[in-house]
Amino acid sequence: MIIIEKTGALNTVQDLGRRDYRHLGVSVSGAMDTLALRAGNLLLGNQENAAAIEIQVFPFRVRFQADTAIALTGADCRAQLDGVDLPPWWGCNVRSGQVLELRYPRHGARGYLCVAGGIDVPVVMGSRSTALRGGFGGFAGRQLERDDVLTWGESQTPGLPESGIGIEPPSSALRHAFPLNRSGQRLIRAIPSGEYALFSADAERFWQQPWQVSLQSNRTGYRLAGEPILPSTTVEMRSYGLIPGIVQVPPAGEPIIQLSDANTAGGYPKIACVIEEDLWQLGQVQPGQFIQLIQATHQDAIVAHEAINHWLARLRVWLLPLKRVVGH
Repeated sequence: MIIIEKTGALNTVQDLGRRDYRHLGVSVSGAMDTLALRAGNLLLGNQENAAAIEIQVFPFRVRFQADTAIALTGADCRAQLDGVDLPPWWGCNVRSGQVLELRYPRHGARGYLCVAGGIDVPVVMGSRSTALRGGFGGFAGRQLERDDVLTWGESQTPGLPESGIGIEPPSSALRHAFPLNRSGQRLIRAIPSGEYALFSADAERFWQQPWQVSLQSNRTGYRLAGEPILPSTTVEMRSYGLIPGIVQVPPAGEPIIQLSDANTAGGYPKIACVIEEDLWQLGQVQPGQFIQLIQATHQDAIVAHEAINHWLARLRVWLLPLKRVVGH
C-alpha cells in the first residue's frame, strides 16, 4: 500500500486515457506526458497503459507500507527516498516504511510515480484515469488527498537491481526529433486546420512569435499569451468535435491548445492542431514558459511517430535481458 502524506490540488491517478467515449461527451483524460508514463511502466515490466500517479503540485510525499519497485519519470522532481537523492528517470526497489518525497521540479512540469503492478483503482469506461470534471475514474473520481491509501496490482516483474537503474529521457534521447530553438523553447509542431484561412492577415504571426503559456492554463487547455491574432471575417460557427491538440482562437485572439481534459465539442474557430506526437512536450511546459509553434505536415508527424516508436522499442530490448538476470 501507498499512504499519501503530503499532496496538492490536481495530483491524480492517470493511465493513457479513455479514447472511445468522446461521442458521449467523455473527455480523454489520461497522462499529460504519455511518454513518461509508458517508459516508467516499461522499466517495471508493467503494461504501458498501467495507472500511475501524475504529480503537478509539489511537494508530494508518500510512505510505502509494503516492498515494491517504483519508477520516477517525467519532470526532474528532485526526488528523495528516506532523505537520499534519487536521479530523474530512475527505477529502484523500495521497502516497507520508506518515504518518498518529490519537490518542485528543476525541469519540466509533471512527474510520474509508477509502481510495479500499476496503481489498482477501478476501470471505468475502459480506463483507470481520473476525470476530474466528471468526478469519476482514478481514486474516487477526485484528486489525491492526505491520508489516501492506494494499492497496486500483481506484478510479473521479480524486481529491479538493488543499485537501481536509470534510462535516458526522451528530451535527450530524441533531441534530433524534438529539438529546442536557440532560446531553449520547445518547438511545438502543428498542422493548419479548419478555419486557418480566416486568419490570413495574422496567420504568419501565429507561427513567428513565441507564445507564453498563461497562468490560466491546466489539463483542460493551455491559453497562450502574446500579440492577439484575429480572423479577417467574423463567422457564426456550429459546435464541432474536439480532440487534444486542437488550437482554438476565442474572440480575444489568444489561442487555446486543447489538452487531456478538453471538452469534446466547441465552437471557436480552429487555426491549427498540434500533432499528437508533440503533446507530451506540452505536458512538461510550466505556466509562464514560452513555446514556439512550427507549421508542420502530416509527414512530419509520421517521422516523429516513428522516432518515438524506435525509442520505445530500443528501451524494451534493452530492459529484457536485465529482467531475465534479475529474475534468475
